[in-house]
Amino acid sequence: MEIVRFNKVIFEKNKLIIHDDITIDEWKELGRGLKQIEGSVQFWIGDWARFGEKRGFTGKYTDPKVYDELEEITGLDRRTIQNYKSIADKTSSRRREDLGFTHHVEVASLPPEKQEQFLQLASEKKLSTRELREEIRKDGIKESHPDLPNGKFRVIYADPPWKYSNSMPEYFSEQANHYQLMSVDEIAAMDIKSLVEDNAVLFLWVTSPILRESFKVIDAWGFEYKSSFVWDKIKHNMGHYNSVRHEFLLICTRGSCTPDNIKLFDSVQSIERTEHSEKPEFFREIIDTLYTHGRKIELFARKKVEGWEAFGNES
Repeated sequence: MEIVRFNKVIFEKNKLIIHDDITIDEWKELGRGLKQIEGSVQFWIGDWARFGEKRGFTGKYTDPKVYDELEEITGLDRRTIQNYKSIADKTSSRRREDLGFTHHVEVASLPPEKQEQFLQLASEKKLSTRELREEIRKDGIKESHPDLPNGKFRVIYADPPWKYSNSMPEYFSEQANHYQLMSVDEIAAMDIKSLVEDNAVLFLWVTSPILRESFKVIDAWGFEYKSSFVWDKIKHNMGHYNSVRHEFLLICTRGSCTPDNIKLFDSVQSIERTEHSEKPEFFREIIDTLYTHGRKIELFARKKVEGWEAFGNES
């Protein structure tokens, strides 16, 4: 669809010059065209870069020197050009005229059929970019978390993919590499009550920023907070208020479920975090030592472990 073609308008870099003899209908049409331009320039630059590669006007984009030339031509930094070209590549056959560039950014990483699904949804329901992102996130949660298993469990071990309300510091993001992040309400809404015996124990990983909100999950899952372990990671990470080096493993019970083994472990365990910040297996060993019988399940598991059933992507 052609957006703007006017003989009575001159487009300059920082100025729009409109001839005095423009009619009111032409002026209105110009306004509608300018609105379309707002969400089109990024596509144009992306398609321009794609065309240059196709026609051999540039080298292959795997050559960093190519972007040096494009930066000089456009005045844009290479990351911006790379982004525009990537989005233009990935959505070339599925673009919708009634949706802006940012809508297409949201779907670009999805498989083609999912792109089509969500672009159509955004078009039909007139979703904003933020609303579209939320729909994609919900769909990702639904697909990444299979149905809960059957049967009852005595021991629950959970490391939820907490979604933080503020900008999430890097050191809180390890579960985001394995699961779609979930809000506290979404985690609380999981039907964990149907999984647990009348007398059961929950070991729940939380970080300081989510500590207060995590009790909503504990209550919703039918447990009562009793105590905690602290994982001292030894290595520091920068937080908003202090240099953070710990996480909490909350101990919560349902009914009567004190440990089978009287052994008392130190509540603070100093274990240097690994590169991928996986929870130390020593905490599972503590659980196995304290609770010697009954079915055990790990929620949001990253791997299968002998003696434990797993729920999540890795199960």
